[in-house]
Order: sequence, then C-alpha cells, then structure tokens
Amino acid sequence: MEGILNIDKPAGMTSHDVVGRVRRVAGMRKVGHSGTLDPAATGVLVVCLGRATRLIEYLVGRPKTYHGVVRLGQTTDSYDADGTITQERPIPEGLTAEQLETVLETFRGDILQVPPMVSAIKKDGKKLYELARQGITIERPARPVTIYQLAQLNLNLPEIELRIQCSAGTYIRSIAHDIGEILGCGAHLNSLRRESVGEFDLESAIPLDQLTPENISSHLKPPMFAVKHMPRLDVTEEETVDLLNGKLVQKESHQLKEVAQGTLMQTYDPAGQFIGLVTANGDFLKAKKMFVRNFPT
Repeated sequence: MEGILNIDKPAGMTSHDVVGRVRRVAGMRKVGHSGTLDPAATGVLVVCLGRATRLIEYLVGRPKTYHGVVRLGQTTDSYDADGTITQERPIPEGLTAEQLETVLETFRGDILQVPPMVSAIKKDGKKLYELARQGITIERPARPVTIYQLAQLNLNLPEIELRIQCSAGTYIRSIAHDIGEILGCGAHLNSLRRESVGEFDLESAIPLDQLTPENISSHLKPPMFAVKHMPRLDVTEEETVDLLNGKLVQKESHQLKEVAQGTLMQTYDPAGQFIGLVTANGDFLKAKKMFVRNFPT
C-alpha cells in the first residue's frame, strides 16, 4: 500500500497521533505527514504512505490556507487558546473594520516573523517548547515568510475572523499575537482550521474517524500527486532506462530552453508511468529521485 491521504484532522490530537492512527489502519510502519498542525487545530493534514514518503519534502513547502479566529484583549504564553493568559488589556474603543484593515495590511506580502516560544523549533538540540516549559525564554531570530492573502471575514468583538493564505513555515499564532500588539490590547489565536495544503483541500479530505482498513485504499492518491505542481517531462523508453540507472540524458531533444537550471520536473515514461524527479543540469537531464515503475496511473 502506498500513496497520499488527505486527512481532516480532529481537534485534540497531535499530528504524530494521526500518523500513529494511519499506521494502525494501514497495517504498516512507513507513514509520515507533510506539515504539523497544533493539537487544537483541525483541517487538512497530508499523510504519505510507503514510497510516497520520499516525496514529503515537496509537499511541506506548498502554500497553505487557514481559517482562524483571533481573540483580542488577551495575551497567552503560547499565543493560542491552549496557553495561560498572561495579560488582559482593553480593546480600542470603537474599533472598526477599516481600522483593522490598516493593521492587516502590514502583514501582507513578504514579512519577517518571530516564531513563538511554544513551538517545535530547535535551539542547541532542544525544542523551544521544552525550554518554555522550564520557564526559559530566549531570543528567536525573525524568519522570512510570505502572506499571499489576509482577508478579514468578520469583526465581532472581541473576535476577528480571518482567512490566511501563506507560505510554509508561517505561524498563524504569531500573526494573531502581533495584531494584538499593534492594536495595543494583546491577542491570541482562539481557533484554527487548515483549509488547504497546495492542491489538497477540505472538500476532498476524509475525517480521520471515518478511515478504516476496508476503505483506506480508495482514499489514497498516487504518490506523484505530491509533485503535480512541478513541470511535466515525458521521456523515451531509452531515456527512461538511462535515468533509472543514474545516467545523464541529453536535453536537446526536449523543449526545455525556457526551463531554468536546477528546475525539478515530474517525469513519465512513454506509457505514462511516473518514474521520478529529474532536474535540468547544463545540457543534460539528471536523475534526482527515481522510482521503480509500478505506480498506478
């Protein structure tokens, strides 16, 4: 059994818990997820089984969309509702959607974001949340992230309802916290639901409690769905054999003049079988990550 599952994660479980459940349902050990969701968060968690786990890294970096509710007036140590309230401040009187829009505009585009202390980022081999549990706070360098969309859906004080589309590595909790700091009243993330990871969305997700040994195979997407966003390359049978054996293939027979050096391409043999990832390397095509040809098409 191999492929990709689009799971609708319930609240109260870690992403690791979900992987454990899928392992039991599938009856196999080789299972991994493509991006952590906090225990309180729900929504799309993409899980790979078997050889598809080799492609997880190409799912991790895909843009993600979230629906979040921010609670103004309260700051927590974790930046979300699971944490302890550390401060309460009054919300600006008469706060309007127009005023909030001015604040949201500062987050759109390429920004630098300081991750929360309660996170899985490591410092000297220790996860930050482990240090936070010991009462230790350290400086966290800001990280570049991109906010493609930050839409105000509803303003019903003390809560703000938002939709966020962002790059991988973005902490929605930090956005909530920072909004509160700009407004001067503090804030935390009250709830979060991930609506999509790349091409995987809630509409096609299966709730975890509905996954069974009898139906799991019907919900599996072929492994190549992890790289569907990459340019497609079709090669001859001779080129297929060469690439699978690690040989370089001349690039001149393919229309690749516009493809930048180092570009990864999902590659298929003449029968339409996915054979792996190939990169443009000078005048040649070079195998990057190849697979034995027995994937379903």
